[in-house]
Amino acid sequence: MRRLYRSFRSFDRPSQVLMVNQFTINLGFYMLMPYLAAYLAGPLALAAWAVGLVLGIRNFSQQGMFLIGGTLADRWGYKPLIIAGCLMRVIGFVLLALVSSLPAILIASAATGFAGALFNPAVRAYLAADAGERRIEAFAVFNVFYQAGILLGPLVGLALTALDFRLTSLCAAAVFAVLTLVQIKALPATTPAPSSTSIIQDWRSVVRNRRFLLFAAAMASSYVLSFQVYLALPLHADRIADNPTLATSVVTAMFVVTGLVAIAGQLRITTWFGNRWGSTGSLSVGMTLMAAAFLPLVASTATHQRNIALNIAALLLTAALLAAATAAVFPFEMDTVVGLARGTLVATHYGLYNTIVGIGILLGNAATGWLFSAATTRDMPELVWIALVLTGMAAASALLLLHRRGWLGFTATTEAQPTTTH
Repeated sequence: MRRLYRSFRSFDRPSQVLMVNQFTINLGFYMLMPYLAAYLAGPLALAAWAVGLVLGIRNFSQQGMFLIGGTLADRWGYKPLIIAGCLMRVIGFVLLALVSSLPAILIASAATGFAGALFNPAVRAYLAADAGERRIEAFAVFNVFYQAGILLGPLVGLALTALDFRLTSLCAAAVFAVLTLVQIKALPATTPAPSSTSIIQDWRSVVRNRRFLLFAAAMASSYVLSFQVYLALPLHADRIADNPTLATSVVTAMFVVTGLVAIAGQLRITTWFGNRWGSTGSLSVGMTLMAAAFLPLVASTATHQRNIALNIAALLLTAALLAAATAAVFPFEMDTVVGLARGTLVATHYGLYNTIVGIGILLGNAATGWLFSAATTRDMPELVWIALVLTGMAAASALLLLHRRGWLGFTATTEAQPTTTH
């Protein structure tokens, strides 16, 4: 923790504010979102299709609008989009606490999703611009705050939801309201780089960036794999546990393990990978580790399906390895996007990048869910984990090929970066 503190203190105020902001953003978001489906299906008595629609609208309004948010950030400045996103999330969370009709809930859900599309690309582009040559270290520290919010948010939300979900929603709204006020006062404004092109021309230039698109397509697999802590691993916990209480305990332990690995190991992992394989080489090595994270589950499900203790140990080991691999990849991934953008239209690139990986998550989760059901029916659960290993290895091979061809080796310029005004 001392190393983290020293690293955090070494950055300028904008970067420090953005890091703390991201912790608060995740704290407020994860206080509420893990319990939304249960609230919709329980107290509000919505049908399963309606619950799925609400969650789908939230996801689409975020993933599908990232490009809009990134484009606006490049044209209007990063700070206004960050503030607007947080303010919109306040509105969305308040609505979730006050309304009960499906149309109103859909509006609230769309607002919370679009809020993320507004501030997510802006935050990353602002941090990259402010950190300059220290982008990799900045994103490493940023990820510690990011994961800490994910770890603490559900615990706070669990305590509040035990009283009333509407209280949780209002508290989450209060968190974002305070965050909005703090950012208005503490976050320095940025002056957007002057642009003589239209939005369509900007989008065309980003879409024509072939190396960037190939990188985004390859990295989509990393998000499919890391997302399995929310899909396949909890489903597997339910399958191997002999009672619901044990399954819940295993899932809770899994999230604690992943959070602690990221928080305690992020800086050491980033330093070790960077010194050994460099920025772009670390991507393919990290992706290989991500694929290998599922090997313990391949072994346990193929040979010891009835051994509960061994299966739980394998699941927790997979979660820990997956967290370590994600920590290894994330800072270099964020830095590579800036490099491939060549320092221009950075938020727009982040926006399109998030949209591409969001589509990958959607398709990958649909395929994983189908395969999980099919493998369970055929009593061959190892097929799911084998498929995920192969997916990760294919992505690692693609990243290695891009690395060896020198397609990931750009150095971001600073000429077109927005300037910070105090």
